[in-house]
Amino acid sequence: MPQHHRYSRQALVPVIGEAGQARLAAAHVVVVGVGALGCQSADLLARAGVGSLTLIDRDVVELSNLQRQTLFDERDAAGGHSKACAAQSRLNAVNSAIQVHAITADLRARNALQILTQALGGRGEIDAAGAIIIDGTDNFHTRYLLNDCAVKLGVPYVYGGVIGVRGMCAIFAPGAGGPCLRCIFPDPPPPGTSPTCDTAGVLGPAVAMVGAHQASMAMRCIVDGPAASGHGLIDFDIWSGQQRRLLMHKAAGCVCCVGGRLEFLDDAHDEEATQYCGSDAVQVWPARSSEGVRLADLAGRLARVGHVVQNAAFLRVSIDEPRSKEGGIELTVFADGRAIVRGAGGPEAARGVYAKYVGN
Repeated sequence: MPQHHRYSRQALVPVIGEAGQARLAAAHVVVVGVGALGCQSADLLARAGVGSLTLIDRDVVELSNLQRQTLFDERDAAGGHSKACAAQSRLNAVNSAIQVHAITADLRARNALQILTQALGGRGEIDAAGAIIIDGTDNFHTRYLLNDCAVKLGVPYVYGGVIGVRGMCAIFAPGAGGPCLRCIFPDPPPPGTSPTCDTAGVLGPAVAMVGAHQASMAMRCIVDGPAASGHGLIDFDIWSGQQRRLLMHKAAGCVCCVGGRLEFLDDAHDEEATQYCGSDAVQVWPARSSEGVRLADLAGRLARVGHVVQNAAFLRVSIDEPRSKEGGIELTVFADGRAIVRGAGGPEAARGVYAKYVGN
């Protein structure tokens, strides 16, 4: 069946048309974080015919994700599949005419610019007219890191956030004369002062609404250009039905897009061990720079201490560790060298588990 028939109803919409559909086909969108928001926006953009999608996520699918992360099913949770790879598989089945790339990685100051540059432009220059970063993350530090990268690379950044029944979204295109994230929110809130999905919950329809706004903002930016994408922040409460749009302006004194200070790209701020909010899982990075680990070699060593499950993205081993709270530790090691440690009891103990079983 001809591909133009796939998008015929969309191309009939006057704001898209055949020319807009062609621009979508030539575009490349990077979705960072394939959780609730990332699933929604990536699904809509794949079905809309965006020619290249790159999905970046650090985590694996769990049963509690399925309430709102719509690209996954119970088989992904049971298998503990990488979110990026599971989403790639689903989107390939949805639209085989586009390119979907999966990267299982945690964006940090040490690697973010390199990963995003390669994702958007390979070894050549990035075409800012068709390149967009979409925020599907769940923490402020990564959002400000993405903003730094977007300013550095000169590409638009589509921000989104949802908690409980409330959501907000905006597109930041400082390269086209608009504000960046730090023009509106100069600094992230102090740790522990903002609610999270683990403490306040999240309603699926609120996620869907933010994801839909993010996808439409990205499409408008691709079809009409970043300058026409608008400089408004949408804030809504899906339960009460209230919604407002706040105008945003470039801040003359912005330390980032005006002053050029990209402090979140300074890897001195990277932590080696961070605890996931609301869980006993701790993510551990190698203390020194690393080219990654050879999973097959590591699997051979860890097979002596527990049952190992391995795929192309990571390996997982359950270890009988008397010092752990539950009497056992689950260690998931990714190809980039980082690990998620469950059951150790905290960041310091998790680093000890990493050093003992992975090395460093």
